[in-house]
Amino acid sequence: MLSLVDLYKRFGDVVALDGAGFDVEPGRIVGFLGPNGAGKTTAMRCVFGLVNPDAGSVTWNGRPVDHDDRISFGYMPEERGLYPKMKIGEQLAYFGRLSGLSRNEAAAEAATWLERLGLADRTASKLEELSHGNQQRVQLAASLVHKPRLAVLDEPFAGLDPIGVESMADILRALADSGMGVVFSSHQLDLVEDVCEDVVIIDHGRVIVADTLERLKSQSEHLHLEVTVDGQDWDPQLTDALYVGNSRGSDRYLVGRDINLLEVLERARSDGMVTKFSVEPPRLSDIFRRAVQR
Repeated sequence: MLSLVDLYKRFGDVVALDGAGFDVEPGRIVGFLGPNGAGKTTAMRCVFGLVNPDAGSVTWNGRPVDHDDRISFGYMPEERGLYPKMKIGEQLAYFGRLSGLSRNEAAAEAATWLERLGLADRTASKLEELSHGNQQRVQLAASLVHKPRLAVLDEPFAGLDPIGVESMADILRALADSGMGVVFSSHQLDLVEDVCEDVVIIDHGRVIVADTLERLKSQSEHLHLEVTVDGQDWDPQLTDALYVGNSRGSDRYLVGRDINLLEVLERARSDGMVTKFSVEPPRLSDIFRRAVQR
């Protein structure tokens, strides 16, 4: 298990991490969320020694992470970290060898990942010749080619089309099913909700939420209410309702569990024909919004 414990990091006057900590267990997918500048990338870089925390620790199975551990992890940075003019097949094999694979193993793993990601016919292509989405696939392959024990992925879905997103999500699920711990950051909350099992939310360098998604939903004090009145914007004028947007003509609200839903329904009916009235546990986007109060 990977554990980040009470990490502190300051860059001049900027506090990047302020006691941040969470765990990534084997076989679990952790969605690591937060607003821009919240500290996600800094925390990930601490795992690999790219940033040295001012205080706190990063441990693997109860002991400090060392060089050999880091080589056995897979890291996908948000920024491109590959060679643009190098052929992608050769490049992946090269990264595999840097992480300890033999020449034959590295070549075989590179071929396997390119096949798995739908790039087998581009093995001899230079990275710069690929689309942004395909470059993202190669970046993922580079982080996994050496069969890591842990995957730390910073915005892995960025730039992918819907088919690419679905393929990437399937890969993350398969990695977790194989026993690998996976932690990834993303601003696409609906996607995170569909993929992850555990959620960590960080804001201003502090972890303010860390739990299973299932428990966060069941223990939330709020419900997600969606109402359509004649297909028009409708204001319920509720004192304890947070408006969270309109989707396809339906107004969405975050409301307390003690709300009188029958009263709300009658109020909606008095304003027009109600074509939709649904109540469900809060969505991840609702939980995130309440956590960071934005």
